[in-house]
Amino acid sequence: MKQTQKRKRMPFQADLGQIKRLLYFPITLLMLAACASSANLPNQVIEAYYQALTLKDLNTMISLACPEWEEQARNEYNSFGAVTTQLQDLKCETASQDQSKALVTCRGKIIANYENEVLEIDLSKLKFQVVQRGGNWLFCGYP
Repeated sequence: MKQTQKRKRMPFQADLGQIKRLLYFPITLLMLAACASSANLPNQVIEAYYQALTLKDLNTMISLACPEWEEQARNEYNSFGAVTTQLQDLKCETASQDQSKALVTCRGKIIANYENEVLEIDLSKLKFQVVQRGGNWLFCGYP
């Protein structure tokens, strides 16, 4: 009678299919992340700008603003710097767009808490001008 030998298994032993899956998963994630970061749509710029404002991230605000708006971005940052802020139900849409500019509308609110006073800023009452510079959309004020 022939005895079958048992193979010793290494602590981690994967077949070729498992190795391929392990390699394809991170590559796929990297490709999806690259696509998402290059989306840079006008409405996404405004959403990111206001998220940065409520997170008190001046560098991101400035990176999303056109040079003409940079000083105003700093002013907005300073206005909210000493208060607790949060975004409520922010959703922006591109209302109109051509090759170099777009108009964005939003719904949602910025809620600013000044100790005992709560201020709600209704973003649906504003329109946002976004311009394209160097292949990127940038927030450039209120028309």
